[in-house]
Amino acid sequence: MTAYSLLDLVPILEGGTASQAFANAADLARHAETEGFARYWVAEHHGMAGIASAATAVVIAHVGATTSTIRVGAGGIMLPNHAPLVIAEQFGTLDALFPGRIDLGLGRAPGSDQKVARALRRTLDSSSDAFPQDVIELQSYFADDGQTGIRAVPGGGAKPELWILGSSLYGAQLAAALGLPYAFASHFAPGALDQALSVYRRNFKPSAVLAKPHAMAGFNVFAADTDDEAELLATSMQQAFVALRTTGTGVPLPPPVPGYRDSLPPQARAMLDHVLECTAVGGPDRVHDGLARFVERTGVDEVMLVSSIFDHDARKRSLGIAAQAMRAIGAAHPPESDAAAVTANG
Repeated sequence: MTAYSLLDLVPILEGGTASQAFANAADLARHAETEGFARYWVAEHHGMAGIASAATAVVIAHVGATTSTIRVGAGGIMLPNHAPLVIAEQFGTLDALFPGRIDLGLGRAPGSDQKVARALRRTLDSSSDAFPQDVIELQSYFADDGQTGIRAVPGGGAKPELWILGSSLYGAQLAAALGLPYAFASHFAPGALDQALSVYRRNFKPSAVLAKPHAMAGFNVFAADTDDEAELLATSMQQAFVALRTTGTGVPLPPPVPGYRDSLPPQARAMLDHVLECTAVGGPDRVHDGLARFVERTGVDEVMLVSSIFDHDARKRSLGIAAQAMRAIGAAHPPESDAAAVTANG
C-alpha cells in the first residue's frame, strides 16, 4: 500500500505573520495525523519572504509537541549549511523529545542564494561536493562509534530516520550507495524523476537500516469539492512560483486570483506547466485519478503531498480529499507482501 505524507512549507500569508504560520502548521499537522498521513515534514529555506521554516529543528519541535503519533521531521536539512555535529545534536535532542517519531531528510542544495549562504556559514569553503562525507560523519555521530573522536550529546545513539533528498541523479546515486531511503522533489523539479528512481532502485545496496529500496516522490494537490474551486485555490501557488522566478526571494503566499494563469504571457504559463507537472487540481474524482496515475507511473512507496493554499480551512479540506484518494488507491492495490518498512537509522 502506498503511504502518503505531507510537506508543509509553513507559508507566511500575504497580510499574515510568522506566528500565524506556526499556529497553522501545528493545526495542519494534527489534521494530517487524524487523516492517516505517515509523516509531516518541513524544509530549510532562508531569506524567503513566504516561508517560515528557516529554523527547521525548532519548527519540528513545535509540531512534535502538538501531535502524538505522526512522524515529524525535515524534508530537508541542507547539510552544506551546517557542521554535521550541530545537526547530530539538534536531531539527537528531537529524538530524545519524540522517540521513534523523528525523520531527518538531507539535501546538498544551499536552500538560499550565495549571499545568504555566506551569512549562514561565514565562509564558502564548505562545499556541496563534501556532502557524502558529511552524511557519513553525521551517521557516525548517531552510531556513537568513536570514528570522529567526538561524542554528540545529545545525538550519540539517537535513531532519527535518515533520508537522502534530491532533484537530480546525484541524490539517487548516494542514497543507493548508502542503503538509505530516497525522496525526489518532483513537486517543483520533475524533470529527472523517472530516471532518478530507476538509478536508485537499480544501484541500491542493502544496509543495516534498509533491506530494499524505499522511494518517495513529491506531488502537489489542490483539491476542493468542485473543479472550479480547486483551480481557483491553485492560483496562490502559481503566483508564488512566478514571483520566485521574478524576484529570487519570493513573496508571502498571495490570495487566489480568478483567471490568473490565463492572464500570464506564454512563457510564464509554460514555466508553470513544467514546474507543476506533478500536480492534481480538481474535485475528488479528478484528484483521485491524478494521484492514481502518478502512483502507477512511479511505483513509489510513498507520495509526499504538497498543498500550498491561502485559506487554512480550504487547505485542510484539500488534504482530506487527497488522503481519501490515497486510501482508495491503496485499497485497490494492496501490498504484495508484508515486507518491513523503513527502519530507524542506527
